[in-house]
Amino acid sequence: MTTGKITIKSLPPFSFELSANIFSHGDGQIRIYANGKFTQLIRINSKLIHVTVESKGTVDKPKLQIYLKANEKLTETEKKKASEAISSLFNLNLNVVQFYGDVKQDSTMTKITQKLWGLRIPTAQTVYEALVDSIVEQQISIKVAKALETKIIRKFGDTLHMDGEVYYEYPTPQAIANSPVEELRQCGLSQRKAEYIQEVSKLITDQKLDLEKFKNYSNADQIIKEMDEIRGIGVWTAELTMLRSMNIWDALPADDFGIRRVISHYYCQDKKINSAQAREIAEAWGKWKGLAAFYLIVAETLAIEV
Repeated sequence: MTTGKITIKSLPPFSFELSANIFSHGDGQIRIYANGKFTQLIRINSKLIHVTVESKGTVDKPKLQIYLKANEKLTETEKKKASEAISSLFNLNLNVVQFYGDVKQDSTMTKITQKLWGLRIPTAQTVYEALVDSIVEQQISIKVAKALETKIIRKFGDTLHMDGEVYYEYPTPQAIANSPVEELRQCGLSQRKAEYIQEVSKLITDQKLDLEKFKNYSNADQIIKEMDEIRGIGVWTAELTMLRSMNIWDALPADDFGIRRVISHYYCQDKKINSAQAREIAEAWGKWKGLAAFYLIVAETLAIEV
């Protein structure tokens, strides 16, 4: 077994505790935040690396310690890429100070950002991961969706055996493309969702679709247009995927019931609102609509009132 240790810094402010807490109910063999430590299996090139991350700094002077474990020797380049993967996961280079300044005319959002000072939105390692999870979550509760996503990872993900434990990495497109739809169905997916996920996986493995290219797009509407051409992907799924993997903070999945609910809770006294009304309220957040909505979700989860 090979081990390594890396120290990385973040743009301040950064609250590791707030940002990692979203994973506190995770699966310890996949990804979890517990006892001040975040653990996950990541893939660098063809190697699987188990990472443990903990804070060694403060919110205003953030510093993270990353511990690496692998069954193969890690090169310095691979260690560097591992640190970059963690930096991307926690969006350590995101300038949240600019976000706070741009929404300061919204007193409600300002109060929430003050109570969630340094919170970052997590980013999936790949657009594929974000897209598959978004397809799974179509029209079902987040609790049910997370259970299905865990089953998919455990069934199709590559494994790393270490210290008497088995750890699972998010499935590759190849793993799902080469499996019958019925095996996806066994994870609890509907027939259509299983077909959507397998078809996307096959498009990628057949080199007919490059999801990572969307990270280089500057026009959200163009991304939605191109993704909408893929079977099973509509505007909501595309917007959620953008927010989770492309750092396009303007994306607001306003058709999402959960997002409408939290906007209503903090801005409309819990009255039922539609997607158009949600988007109208979100205009006050400028180019940060999706990030602001994430702050509202976390605020509701933590029972923060303003």
